[in-house]
Amino acid sequence: MSITLGIAPIAWTNDDMPELGAENSFEQCISEMALSGFTGTEIGNKYPREPQVLKSYLEPRGLCVASAWFSALLTTKPYAETEAAFMKHRDFLHAMGAKVIVVSEQGQSVQGQMDTPVIDKKPVFTDEEWNRLAEGLEKLGALAREKDMRIVYHHHMGTGVQTTAEIDRLMQNTDPEKVSLLFDTGHLVFSGEDPVALFKKYQDRIFHIHFKDIREDVLKQVKVEKQSFLQGVKNGVFTVPGDGMIDFRPIWELIDASGYEGWIVVEAEQDPAKANPFLYAQKARNYIREVTNL
Repeated sequence: MSITLGIAPIAWTNDDMPELGAENSFEQCISEMALSGFTGTEIGNKYPREPQVLKSYLEPRGLCVASAWFSALLTTKPYAETEAAFMKHRDFLHAMGAKVIVVSEQGQSVQGQMDTPVIDKKPVFTDEEWNRLAEGLEKLGALAREKDMRIVYHHHMGTGVQTTAEIDRLMQNTDPEKVSLLFDTGHLVFSGEDPVALFKKYQDRIFHIHFKDIREDVLKQVKVEKQSFLQGVKNGVFTVPGDGMIDFRPIWELIDASGYEGWIVVEAEQDPAKANPFLYAQKARNYIREVTNL
C-alpha cells in the first residue's frame, strides 16, 4: 500500500454539533468527496453501519473506508465497557477493509463541551489514570492485531493526551506493536506544538495521518477569549491544507522520506454554511497535489 488520500465527512456534517451541516445528505457528501478527487473516507453520523449497504454506496463512487473514530473511556469506566464497544467497532471496520482504528481517550474530555475553555481547562491525568489508559490501549491494540489491524491513537484538543509531553508519556508507556500513533497537524499546532519535530520523533509509530490547517487569527481569538473547542470550530479555527498558517511542504518532505505507507486524510471541521465543503475539498485536493504530486 502506497500513500492514498481520503477526506473526513465532518466538513459536511459535524458529529459533535449535528446542527452544523444538518442540511447536507450522506449521498451529497460522498459524491462530492469523489468529485474532489479523493478515494477514501472516514465515517460520519449519517453513514449506514451495515457493511454491504455502505459498500453499495461507496464502491460506485470509487471510495473505500480509511478508518473511523472510536471514543475510549479507559480512565473513567470499567475496561469491559470500552472493550465491548470496541469489538463491535473493530468488526465493522474490518468488514469495510480498513486497516487502522482511530482511538481517542474521552474520559474527562472537554472537547464536546460548548462553554469550557479548551486551553485552560483540559484534563490532566493522574498516574493511576495514565496506567489505566496505557494498559487498556494495549489490550485494545492486541484485539485489533487479531484482525491484522492497528489502533492509532489520536492526540486531540481538550483531552488528556494533547501536548507533545503527553504524547511522549503515552508512547513511552505502551508497546509499539500494540499502540501506534495518528499524526494530526492541526491539533498539534492548535496546542502550540511543532508537527515537524513530533513526526521526526515518532515516524516509526505513525500509521495514520490527518492533514488539517489552522487559521491563525481565529486561534488567537480562541486563546484570548478562552473559547471552548466547539466555539473555536464554529468560528473557523480549522480549515483545509493550504488555507491556513501551516506550511505543509517540510511536513510532506519528512513523510515522503520516511517511507510512510497508508492514508493521509483531510479533516477540517468548519461550519458548512460558511465554508462550502465541496469547494474546500477541491481546494485541499489541489494544494496537496501541488505540494506532494499525489
